[in-house]
Amino acid sequence: MRKSILSAASAAAIAFALAAGAQAADAPPSQDLTWNGITLYGAIDVGISYQTHGAPLSDSFYPGAQWLISNNSNKSQFNVGPGGLYQSRIGLKGFEEFTDGWAVIFDSQIAFDPWSGAIADVGKTLVAANGLANINKRSSGDGSRNGELFQNIWAGVSSKTYGNLTIGRQNTVNADVVGAYSPNGGSAYAFSPIEFSGVTAGAGDTQMTRLDQSLKYVLPQIGTLPVHVGLIFQPNGATGRTGASEEFNIGATYAGFSIDGVYSHVKDEVSASSLSAAQNVNSAAIPFGTLAATISDNTSYLATAKYTYGPATIMGGFEHIYYANPSHPLSAPFYGTGGIYEYSVVNNAAYNNNKVLSVYWVGGKYQVTPKLQVEGGWYHYSQNSYHGDDGCSTAAFGSCSGQLNAYSLVAEYKFTKRFELYSGIMYSSVANGLASGFKYTNTLDPMVGGVFRF
Repeated sequence: MRKSILSAASAAAIAFALAAGAQAADAPPSQDLTWNGITLYGAIDVGISYQTHGAPLSDSFYPGAQWLISNNSNKSQFNVGPGGLYQSRIGLKGFEEFTDGWAVIFDSQIAFDPWSGAIADVGKTLVAANGLANINKRSSGDGSRNGELFQNIWAGVSSKTYGNLTIGRQNTVNADVVGAYSPNGGSAYAFSPIEFSGVTAGAGDTQMTRLDQSLKYVLPQIGTLPVHVGLIFQPNGATGRTGASEEFNIGATYAGFSIDGVYSHVKDEVSASSLSAAQNVNSAAIPFGTLAATISDNTSYLATAKYTYGPATIMGGFEHIYYANPSHPLSAPFYGTGGIYEYSVVNNAAYNNNKVLSVYWVGGKYQVTPKLQVEGGWYHYSQNSYHGDDGCSTAAFGSCSGQLNAYSLVAEYKFTKRFELYSGIMYSSVANGLASGFKYTNTLDPMVGGVFRF
């Protein structure tokens, strides 16, 4: 379903009475376009990029290009299209105090691809790759935005003393913390693996950076203590799920130093993929336009820290993710998050031996002048071998042990509070199991772009 930018903007304006949610990690909107407590906000990010090993653009792949080295990275690419620093989006948010210290809140957002005008829809890119060899695929991948008119939609109440309670389709607390401790701010797809891929934010699978039909509570400060907490709960029976899921966050901030920890246990996580050639052609029972899904119960432990001193900030994080076969297997066919794409090929037994993924990152940013900021980071992913009892450490199977490393550097120059230019570069490489099926194992991706925010 393609939508023009104009129609997306119109839909957002009509839907201001609905509850909806923007990523907490996105840059805060200005308050200039506020009327009676309702604020219109958005961003458009476009740029020019080059990749030593990439894939052609897709019209609804919201991260833009295939910034990380991937199994469909097949040749050098020069692209003019979606930017890499912010997710292009438009939305409405509201705040209305109904008694002293209490207010009704909502937040709405539509993400789109400025290159094509299409609503963000990675499911569409996976369907387009059904039956194709990796080398013939365009930019594609799993994600939490799958063609829904509103990728986040929530409403609730806010108290100065007791915090915020919201319900709807919204970011998880794990995603909020990853974004807050990312050197690039949470949506810089071209310059950060933890932002391009939602595996870290989603506690193991990118679709779980947002939860449908969820209840979320955030308390920014417990009394006079410099401590904050947050939790999110999704009951069983939510779209595409049979088990309940929960995440809990606790953190503290003091004298420029902050720490956060998150525990996540998410059931029936879905990792979506295109159908193989055999699945796409040989099974008459599979309708056209469906996808494959690997199901798991994931448990993750995330720890982050940050310190700011004058114009400099350093930060880092570590996440340990355990993948196990689902305690409540899903049967094909079923509809996944957002209720749009049907999964007709389902694997509930991918983790007879538990997979363990460890993610580390460290980085920082420096405010060179009031208008110029520089950011950089190092990122490392390490996967155990879960291929049978004997294990393996080669690229023969995706279940062998493997590694990913990435490095990035970005400079941002703000001409005004709404407009900035940026230039940056990211290098990524994979080895062993994380390179299984890859034609190339590294890519260098420089980019320049501009962002207009309102």
